[in-house]
Amino acid sequence: MQIKKFLSAQIVFLALALLVLALPAQAATPMPQFALPSVSDGATIASSSFQGKAMLINFFATWCPPCRKEIPSFIELQNAFGPKGFTVIGISTDEGGSALVAKFVEKMKINYPVVMGDTQTPMAFGGIIGIPSSFLVDRQGNVVKRYDGYVDHKTLERDLNAIFQ
Repeated sequence: MQIKKFLSAQIVFLALALLVLALPAQAATPMPQFALPSVSDGATIASSSFQGKAMLINFFATWCPPCRKEIPSFIELQNAFGPKGFTVIGISTDEGGSALVAKFVEKMKINYPVVMGDTQTPMAFGGIIGIPSSFLVDRQGNVVKRYDGYVDHKTLERDLNAIFQ
């Protein structure tokens, strides 16, 4: 009798497991919308103006060593994938103001939009507990990858190639 109950439980478990595996993959999460001031001129940069483009949204700070290490890779990716419909958007979490960040952008020769963050945008992206934190957004406006911490060039390039196939 005990063996029969055990086998029945195993069959139920197996049936549930197969049902879960047969369900369609969960859809990607729509990217939260934002409109933030550019560090270069204070003009508002809205995420909606990049509709139809793939994006890498990067939360960073000028004083953060891993953030600084990622920037040359982001510049290269902007050069390589920009003509295909891609942009990096840097969102500064610095508290020193836009003038400080604008000097940093100039010094690093950043070739993509950089804006000053607010308190709502990190929360809209699910909460940022550390920097750098980046989000890969496909052309349909869905967040398809989240990178907590430093992400290497090869990983980003592979993920971008998957979007542009």
